[in-house]
Amino acid sequence: MCLAIPAKIVSIDGVIAKVDMMGNERIISIDLVPEVKIGEYVLVHAGFAIGVVDDQSAKETEELLLEVADAYAEGE
Repeated sequence: MCLAIPAKIVSIDGVIAKVDMMGNERIISIDLVPEVKIGEYVLVHAGFAIGVVDDQSAKETEELLLEVADAYAEGE
């Protein structure tokens, strides 16, 4: 199973971008989504942006991921 995390593009330098991924900064490749712009959200898997998503979808996914993390923490 694969998991892609939404991240907001903060800066772009060629095919490399800095993103904000749920409060954490990461450096990723945007080779697969060269049309992406600063301020847009992408889905990130294994260090690569694999698709551009709208703000609402990104925020809903973040909320669901946080719910899963909270449920997992409660079960420990």
